Amino acid sequence: MLTIVPYTPKYTQIFRDLNIAWITEHFEVEEKDKELLEHSQSTIIDQGGYIFIGLWNDIPVGCFALIKKTEHRFELGKMAVDKTYQGLKIGQKMLEYAINFSKNKNWKVLDLYSSTKLKIALHIYKKYGFINVPLEHNMEYLRSNIKMELTL
Repeated sequence: MLTIVPYTPKYTQIFRDLNIAWITEHFEVEEKDKELLEHSQSTIIDQGGYIFIGLWNDIPVGCFALIKKTEHRFELGKMAVDKTYQGLKIGQKMLEYAINFSKNKNWKVLDLYSSTKLKIALHIYKKYGFINVPLEHNMEYLRSNIKMELTL
């Protein structure tokens, strides 16, 4: 059973560890990752963003962040699920939660950056209504080669 709870400082290490594990499985940890993961309170929460933790039977197994870009535009990022718990649709449930949370806040757009290497993730994002949009030139992450957005 999955429960999604708001971030509190006790989840700082799990937020970092889940993301580092996911990133190193597919890519390399970049400077922007270190900044957000080592200082999640000041770089995400204190800037008007949100972090959520997915608990499977009270065990923290997933996470994601909603990073403020403008008053009505947020970026869905730092989504990760413990490899041991993959296949239980935890990522999809967290995505649904993120979309519903964003709609309830009356935000206009949810953005995300990804990689064409992550075919399953991209398929799921499209299933939930995200569409491809042009990628900016000065990307913060080397691994990001696709940008998607969902109009809420």
